[in-house]
Amino acid sequence: MHLISSKVRFQLMHTRLWLVCLPLALSACGFLEYIAKPIDQQALIHKIENKHPDSAQFKQYLADNNYTPSTFPITQWNLDELIYCALFFHPNLDVARAQWHAAETAQATAGARPLPTLSGNYGKSDNANGDISPYTYGLSIDIPVVTANKRSIRIENAQHLSESAKLEVAQTAWNLRAQVATTYYELQFNQAQLRALAQELAYRQDIVAMYQKRQDLGLASKVELSHAKLLLQTTNTDLNTQQQNKLVLTTKLASSLGLPLSVVQQMTFADAPNAEKIIESANPSLVANPQSTALLNRLDLRIALERYAVAEGKLKLEIAKQYPDITVSPSYTYEFGSQVWSLGLSSLMTILNKNKYAIAEANQLREVEAAQFESLQSRIISETHAAQAKLTQTQQSLADYKRLYTLQQDNTNRMQRLFAGGEIDRLELTMAKLEDLMSQKSLALANFQLYASINNLENTLQHPLNERGIQPNAFNAVRKD
Repeated sequence: MHLISSKVRFQLMHTRLWLVCLPLALSACGFLEYIAKPIDQQALIHKIENKHPDSAQFKQYLADNNYTPSTFPITQWNLDELIYCALFFHPNLDVARAQWHAAETAQATAGARPLPTLSGNYGKSDNANGDISPYTYGLSIDIPVVTANKRSIRIENAQHLSESAKLEVAQTAWNLRAQVATTYYELQFNQAQLRALAQELAYRQDIVAMYQKRQDLGLASKVELSHAKLLLQTTNTDLNTQQQNKLVLTTKLASSLGLPLSVVQQMTFADAPNAEKIIESANPSLVANPQSTALLNRLDLRIALERYAVAEGKLKLEIAKQYPDITVSPSYTYEFGSQVWSLGLSSLMTILNKNKYAIAEANQLREVEAAQFESLQSRIISETHAAQAKLTQTQQSLADYKRLYTLQQDNTNRMQRLFAGGEIDRLELTMAKLEDLMSQKSLALANFQLYASINNLENTLQHPLNERGIQPNAFNAVRKD
């Protein structure tokens, strides 16, 4: 009877062990497997080299942003289309999107509940007899219980981090917009300089030729001829410098667009709209109260608010940690023929220090974020005033140069009439045309400075001045598709 009883108990023991192991074996069927994904550098190089704005994907992207099929192919690239190129092709946005998706995934991780822990043991003794079973085994489950609403606080923190990462995508997009606009206006100014310097070079060549003839006839000194040649050499050097600068600016634009240089070199850029008309068509509320617009639209300010919310959440979490989590541990033990049921409780003894050091640290971190937010807000207000003052200054400067250019044109027309009447020679007329060209170069510089001031104010506000073209919500569309 004892032998049969021992066999029955042994079979029951094995049955229970199988019942314990069966859920583990079944759960193993749902495990995810690691899949290697090595980086193929050659494939990435090929991908970069084959980026092209004539691709069907980019055309569809423009169509999704209200471009009609009649727009294609684009023969004259203006600032808006170039910005869309950067938003579609530049890899920095892919990085920002990937970081945002990682933050979104972290939200699910923050909301996961702690899993129970299952443990068991099995043993056999050599001291068994007819009354005592030689076997011992046990099974226990540790069930963690999160207290003080810590899980909800972690979820809230993850949501703020995700929103901050999403705003970083928009911030990256706006930074690309700023880079493209800056380089576009620099290229426009470079083209104006090249045209003016080419004309200046022609005038100075004529002047040198006329001085050479006069010097040969004894009507001009060698000093005058040498001075004219020196000015011709300087103009030629400036022209070569600007021609080289064109390649530098084109390379810079290609980098901002995320396109190969060879593709950008084949693109024809449209002239920028008149700077004064941009200001005239500006939203009156932006011009009247730019400070309010900046404080409402600046993405870095909104990111700073999210960082402050995260710091507050960390403080709430550390305060909640004053209340320790509890682990409930029910267990069953079969020991040498005796069956024992038990219930255990365990927890950290946080009551000893009440987590005061971690709370103090989190509180100071919140103070740091508050100080940084105040500093950023103050800097934005100062930048807005400075940008508005710079815009006013460049507007006045452009008006002054326009008036001087008009006077110079009147003088050039007068000299043209005197030359036609035989009262002055060709050298004097060419000098007058050269002065007219110098005034035109100064006007081009003032016009470029106004474009730069407009771009600076828009970047300070992080909002276009007028209602045409790309709108601010385009930078919140953080997905290509």
